[in-house]
Amino acid sequence: MLLAQDIDRIIAAPREHERLEFKEAKQQYDTETLFKYCVALSNEGGGLLLLGITDKQPRKVVGTAAFPNPDKIKSRIFSKLKFRVEVEEVTHPDGRVLAFNIPPRPAGTAFTYEGAYLMRVGESLMPMSEDMLRRIFVEGNPDFLLRYARAGASAEDVVMLLDTQSYFDLMQLPYPATRDAALARLAQEQLIVEAEGLWNITNLGALLFAKDLRQFGQLSRKAPRVVVYKGANKLETVREQIGAKGYAAGFEGLVGYINSQLPANEVIGQALRTETRMYPEIAIRELVANALVHQDLEDFGSFVMLEIYCDRIEITNPGTPLIPTDRFIDEYKSRNERLTDLMRRFRICEEKSSGIDKVVAFAEAWQLPAPDFRTGEQHTSVVLFAHKSFDDMDRKERVRACYQHACLLYVSNQKMTNQSLRERFKLAESKAEAISRIISDAVNDGKIKLDDPENRSRRYAKYIPFWG
Repeated sequence: MLLAQDIDRIIAAPREHERLEFKEAKQQYDTETLFKYCVALSNEGGGLLLLGITDKQPRKVVGTAAFPNPDKIKSRIFSKLKFRVEVEEVTHPDGRVLAFNIPPRPAGTAFTYEGAYLMRVGESLMPMSEDMLRRIFVEGNPDFLLRYARAGASAEDVVMLLDTQSYFDLMQLPYPATRDAALARLAQEQLIVEAEGLWNITNLGALLFAKDLRQFGQLSRKAPRVVVYKGANKLETVREQIGAKGYAAGFEGLVGYINSQLPANEVIGQALRTETRMYPEIAIRELVANALVHQDLEDFGSFVMLEIYCDRIEITNPGTPLIPTDRFIDEYKSRNERLTDLMRRFRICEEKSSGIDKVVAFAEAWQLPAPDFRTGEQHTSVVLFAHKSFDDMDRKERVRACYQHACLLYVSNQKMTNQSLRERFKLAESKAEAISRIISDAVNDGKIKLDDPENRSRRYAKYIPFWG
């Protein structure tokens, strides 16, 4: 049973998340929309839908007159959706709150409304993507990473097929004195599984340490590809390279190859002529690692692709993101936790979410346009742009840089100001008015907001991301 103090605690949450949804609904609330939110919230694991509370920060109770008979709407929900939702009235000093406690969907199933599998994206309701539905429908099946890529392998086969030395190098451990001891250690990590004197190599083991992914059937489709184009489009391909090694064993080689294909600027010093790459290597490392570990591994129709153009790099992985792209900074949700955990222990991946933070920070330090995180129907892309002057950036690029700058500062317990954004663009104080226009555009687009809404001074105003 919810009490008034429970409502106060709930609305103090820093933002809405997958378990909470707030609606003002002072007078009424559309029944069809209610049904849709019940379906979406259940598909996302269940949660609370609260009527009579503003959905913008700072949230407050305003009271609702919607659905005066809770038992009646509870009955209608069950009749329409075929699952039970508990409906509870809460008497709060500031008004009536109506709480809908929505249960999680059963494992391996998803609910529909009028034929649509719904989920929430920001403040909207949308059909679930194909890869999200696929993940739901295989729940209860064996973990893809623990299925066998090769069964009945001898100890000699394992050592021939997997780069066992790489595992111990990445873990900074000496190679064991005996082969049996080495295989026992791989078995502890579930890279291989013993079976009656032989060994089964898991998908996890093959994906990370294959000497040649082509030896593992359809897993070869998960090999990353690097394509270099002559100009700013796909009309003329200069070269294409398909990776052969597992992700961990071949990571340094993959990143090294990518860097060797990137455009470089020649810098002439007093005595030496040197080349400087157009993109920070650490950003390339983080983006490649993220694409590998966050891809939809069961989508064998596509693969991780890195495309190099004259003015940008695009890194694409199969599968839509589990969180909105504008929450990549600071937020985290892993699609392949076993894979991610091992790559993190190998120091290939950063700790939760900090990799993208680092990419954005280095883009700022190198005076590059803000990276663009994009979502397609069945894929996720990140675009890293070559240097572009402030005057050459369009409105969208400037607002994106403003938002990402505000996010970086916020997760460091700081606030964005006109001055900090000017410094991000390396602009003189005379450009303060231009920066103010960018900030105003970002506010109007709902990307940032005033830290203190009561402060009307533009000179001393501080800003935080919309979700802060």
